[in-house]
Amino acid sequence: MEFEQLYKSYWQKVFRLCMGYVNDYDIAQDMAQETFIIVWQKLDTFRNESGVGTWIFRIASNNCLRQIDKEKRFPKSELPIYIAEERDYSLEPQILFLYKCVAELPEIDRIIISLELEDVKQAEIANIVGLSEANTRVKIHRIKEKLTQKFKENGQ
Repeated sequence: MEFEQLYKSYWQKVFRLCMGYVNDYDIAQDMAQETFIIVWQKLDTFRNESGVGTWIFRIASNNCLRQIDKEKRFPKSELPIYIAEERDYSLEPQILFLYKCVAELPEIDRIIISLELEDVKQAEIANIVGLSEANTRVKIHRIKEKLTQKFKENGQ
């Protein structure tokens, strides 16, 4: 398995997963980069017990959970609104709103919906988060309902 190919195949997916967790472009990029550093360091220990994508997403998810835990222990001060709004992410407003909504979900829901948005099979999602497939399907349905409601309330 060649690292460069894995990086090319999974970078965008891992970045979007991280973005769904933190809703901050720069932090998401850093977290995705950290994920691939771990993948690079651990690639020779991958045992093919699951798909390589599942393995990479599990590393990314654990990395995101560590970041969230760090932020809870050491909260950063918010930038003034006028500075925060100067950034141009070149993402559509609806996509940015989606990231904001996903970032407000409970941690386990964030990973589930982020993986669902990346078209990861529900069986793999269940494996990554440690839930049954049936429970995962129910959670996905409920999360989508919550997000749909938020979009309706916001006029999106």
